[in-house]
Amino acid sequence: MISTRLVAAFMGVVPVIVPAAALAQEGYPAKVIRIVAPAVGGGSDVVGRLIAPGLSAALGQQVIIDNRGAIASEIVAKSPPDGYTLLINGSPMWLLPVIRPGSPWDATRDFAPITQAVSSPSMLVVHPSVPVRNVKELIALAKKNPGKLNYAAGTLGAAPHLAGELFKTMAGVNIVRVAYKGSGPGLLGVMTGEVEFMFPGAASAWTYVKQNKLKGLAICSARQSALFPGLPTVSETGLPGYESISPQALVAPAKTPPAIVNRLNQEIVRVLNSSEVKKRFESGGMEVVGNSPAEFAQLIKTDIARVRKLVKDAGIQSE
Repeated sequence: MISTRLVAAFMGVVPVIVPAAALAQEGYPAKVIRIVAPAVGGGSDVVGRLIAPGLSAALGQQVIIDNRGAIASEIVAKSPPDGYTLLINGSPMWLLPVIRPGSPWDATRDFAPITQAVSSPSMLVVHPSVPVRNVKELIALAKKNPGKLNYAAGTLGAAPHLAGELFKTMAGVNIVRVAYKGSGPGLLGVMTGEVEFMFPGAASAWTYVKQNKLKGLAICSARQSALFPGLPTVSETGLPGYESISPQALVAPAKTPPAIVNRLNQEIVRVLNSSEVKKRFESGGMEVVGNSPAEFAQLIKTDIARVRKLVKDAGIQSE
């Protein structure tokens, strides 16, 4: 029998051997895409649900949100790298393993960065009865009452927790972390007076500040934001150089083909920058980022180095 390769050579045709992975990418996507997110109603869930409809339209396949709570990152880390299971999560996705050695995933090993979708600064809020008007006065009060002021924080390694520990370290104050089961319960704890203050995401706290249920002292971004008019930054009102941002980002399992990662990046960034979606994010206190996979990968590395230093300086221990 004459081989196909010989026939091709005889006819003057150079055979092209296409890898199976490349053939699979050509038909991508061919089925439902699942975006795994933590808890229902959390920041990641909200961002994912705003992105999903536009991404579905762009790819011609249904995109669903699958809420899996605290095991969301672990599920995606162990999923096939075929572009059909993605993860949307905040910074604990890459920072928790720094704080909790032995975590079942590692961001730089187990995930392929797609894009940082949005960013929202943390906000320093206090119960209305706390007798301070600005950051300097809060620091002074904490120094006069070492170990007596409590701040609320949810998930270990999440922005409210790290923001509190960074404040503690930079201000040189003895404040006590009170753990809650998420930012929502933590905010409620501040509003009911169980704890004195918190560093929640600005988007989730702003409504309560406007309703006078919380006193907003400052936002934790490097610059003032038009999304939160009237609020100065922590850096300019008592703690120069202080910054705490809450990102939401998408990743795929490690070894997902670059062609699929780039396709997802292009379509997601396009959705993020559509006028309707961008407006909805901004109305919720979030700024669209939509960076490249390489830019997002660098952000992860920089953030890990920053928090590794904070863990050492603040003596943060795994729970």
